[in-house]
Amino acid sequence: MECKNCELRQRQYYCANCLRNHLRDFRHQIHHFSSDRNDHVTRASRAFKSIESGRLLRAEIARVDHNLDHLADSLAKVRRDCESKRDRLRTLRETLAQRRRTLNAARLLPPQSQMLTKESQELSVLSQTIARARSGLVQELVEVFHIVEVGGRPAVGGRPGARGEWTVGGLVLPVPGDVRRYPPDHINAVITHTIHFLGLLTFYLGIKLPFEVSWSCRRFGVGIPWIGAGRGSESWAKWTAKHPLHLTSNPSSTPSSPSSSPSRTPPASLADSEAPEQAPAHGQNQSFTTGLAMLLYNVCYLAHSQGVEIPLSQAGDALSNLWAVCCSGELGRRSHSTTPLLLPPTPPSFTLDFAQVLQATAASPARAARIRPGRSAQEAGISRMRSERIVEEEDGWDVVELGGEEGFG
Repeated sequence: MECKNCELRQRQYYCANCLRNHLRDFRHQIHHFSSDRNDHVTRASRAFKSIESGRLLRAEIARVDHNLDHLADSLAKVRRDCESKRDRLRTLRETLAQRRRTLNAARLLPPQSQMLTKESQELSVLSQTIARARSGLVQELVEVFHIVEVGGRPAVGGRPGARGEWTVGGLVLPVPGDVRRYPPDHINAVITHTIHFLGLLTFYLGIKLPFEVSWSCRRFGVGIPWIGAGRGSESWAKWTAKHPLHLTSNPSSTPSSPSSSPSRTPPASLADSEAPEQAPAHGQNQSFTTGLAMLLYNVCYLAHSQGVEIPLSQAGDALSNLWAVCCSGELGRRSHSTTPLLLPPTPPSFTLDFAQVLQATAASPARAARIRPGRSAQEAGISRMRSERIVEEEDGWDVVELGGEEGFG
């Protein structure tokens, strides 16, 4: 019904009797539907009971099939793992067999320390054998070249003794201060013998010298010796120019160095225009002095390599120093070609400086020190020769007097 006050539709009200009637109708309907539902449940239960055994069988079959698939996958995985482990086992067996073979081979060999000791002993024995062989060759070499000391006297009754003169092949090799007392032919012959002796001695001992000797102007198998620095990093290595180890009685006929042609004459220096007769002989003798200092320096280094230390005051006595080398107890034990190996020339332990040897060898040390390394005496600036006094000897070659310092002689 409608509310006349607000003209709105209100909820319909029932009386108690109407409500009871309605509840009764609902109960009848519910009872009817419950009976139908029970009938359907009963029929469904009977139907399920008739197919339950087949359904359970199919479910069991499906479960078994699923388990079989899972087992098949697991079996395949196990097979793969087994194959991998089988391969690894095969590799381990091969490695173990190889190690066993190596171990058996090692057991058959002597211990490593024993091997090293044995090799060291064999090397030491070989070195001693080589040293003895070298010593024997050197003794024969001394006898062939007949290096002896002649003259001299021992100290008797408190009187001091006198040193003799050393000879090679019967010729006296003077110290640098006494060179002017002998003719050029004698000096050339004895220096040639000394060079040959030193060359054979270094060949037998396997020693490389700082300064190398070369030969030029060969006539009938006889050459003229020249000397110059070899390869090195020390101060002596700067003296690369070749210097003669010979003298000529005719100052105008100066032989050419090995690096120049024999038919070409040496280049003229500044002193040629000022002293045309004296400059060539002076330049030759000065270059000869430098070459002689190089030869003496080689002898001192050879002595150092064989355990003999030569002081600067005795560096000019070449044959005496070579004799000391040949009598050394360390002769032939160290070399540049066999073990124990020597350092390349010259090592830090060799303290003798070539400039000192050159200064002591030169007739005028102050002038010789002014010769620049890498140039010969004929190519050096000789403009300072005006202040030096030159004396002409009867044998045809020049000698310069000492300029304040003393040499070996």
